[in-house]
Amino acid sequence: MSDHDERNANRLRRELPDEVPPSQRPEQAPAAGDASEGPPAERQHEPRAGLTGRQRLVKGLWPPRLTRAQLIVALLLFGLGFGLAVQVASNSDGDSALRGARQEDLVRILDELDDRTQRLEDEKQGLEKQRDELENSSDQAEEARKQTLEKERQLGVLAGTVAAQGPGITVTIQDTKGMVEADMLLDAVQELRAAGAEAIQVNGVRVVAGTYLTDAGTSVSVDGNKINAPYRFQVIGKPQDLEPALNIPGGVVQTLEKEQATVTVERSGKIVVDALRAAERPDYARSSSQ
Repeated sequence: MSDHDERNANRLRRELPDEVPPSQRPEQAPAAGDASEGPPAERQHEPRAGLTGRQRLVKGLWPPRLTRAQLIVALLLFGLGFGLAVQVASNSDGDSALRGARQEDLVRILDELDDRTQRLEDEKQGLEKQRDELENSSDQAEEARKQTLEKERQLGVLAGTVAAQGPGITVTIQDTKGMVEADMLLDAVQELRAAGAEAIQVNGVRVVAGTYLTDAGTSVSVDGNKINAPYRFQVIGKPQDLEPALNIPGGVVQTLEKEQATVTVERSGKIVVDALRAAERPDYARSSSQ
């Protein structure tokens, strides 16, 4: 063999790969239907044989994978729960005064409710009596005139156009700190009306259905009339109903005392309410009988 042929043979041997040993040969593909074997990539994702059921459950639940729909539902449920919690809290605050009240206070509240029911029943019976008198009177025109005058007198007391006197209470509110505001006095007026007050005046100003109270600096204005402390209420009504209405737990007296005001209530067999209001003709309202 010439030198040229020998060099060509050596070059071919270098280019051809040596025989691959069996340990480095690629694995053959598993036969069809053999489920026990699989590609190396799939076998790496198989669960470890040492994991318990709880561990596999935790691994499946965490980290959470929330969809948009699940997030919206979660927000709606949170809003619903928050609203229910606020409602329960507000109801609890509204009933806290009664739950913390003493037994005698609860009894007094029940008595006041019974008295209001009795007043309504008496009013009903009075109206029925007037109806019967009109139906049975031989001179119905005269009876109607008497009842009309009596009703006019009653309406005059309520409207503040006539003076009135009768049993009732005097309420005096001392406010040395200047903390009493108009809404507190308005609460006292409303509570007295609910307890059956028939005539009220405050520091010489008659209180009627259209009365309004506003703050005027450190004072209070009643229907545009400025009044200063001490505020003195003269109230005609049943004293046994009026005084407990102011002293109920969380009521007018306790509210004013929290503002460092001093409240005194005195019962009397004769209260005079002589502050008058001018009768005003309505601008638009007219009697439907005309």
